[in-house]
Amino acid sequence: MSGTLNKVMLIGHLGDEVKMHYFEGGNCIGRFPIATNETYTNKQTGEKVTNTEWHNIVVRNKAAEICEKYLSKGDKIYVEGRLKTRQWQGEDGNTRYTTEVNVQDFTFLSTKKESMAGDTGNLSRNQPSSGTTQPNTTKEVLPVNEQEQDDDLPF
Repeated sequence: MSGTLNKVMLIGHLGDEVKMHYFEGGNCIGRFPIATNETYTNKQTGEKVTNTEWHNIVVRNKAAEICEKYLSKGDKIYVEGRLKTRQWQGEDGNTRYTTEVNVQDFTFLSTKKESMAGDTGNLSRNQPSSGTTQPNTTKEVLPVNEQEQDDDLPF
């Protein structure tokens, strides 16, 4: 294979509120951590072990504003994007590095504001690479056996 791929898909819970940073010209960026868990049983002790991994998430412009408006600590979210490592000089003069997920697509799986309103639908938002966004929509997800089958495939 001659090509390369940089793609990340995560489902996790927000570890903090969305932190917004605004720039001249009207652009903005939102940052927040999400936690993913791996659970397994230790074969020697029979003890259930959970490991948590933290991921730094970055969303831009309209998508960042939507995340700030609808998400809060503890909410569950699906994010899809690319890994990006950046560096900077720390106050002590040392070079620091961090790896972030630059989000290209996301779906709110649960929000506190949604739960308070009694809404069981999912809010979905795509951020196309052209910088435009789709209108805000609420989509109800049905179990597979209740979804319409529109195809004419024989199998």
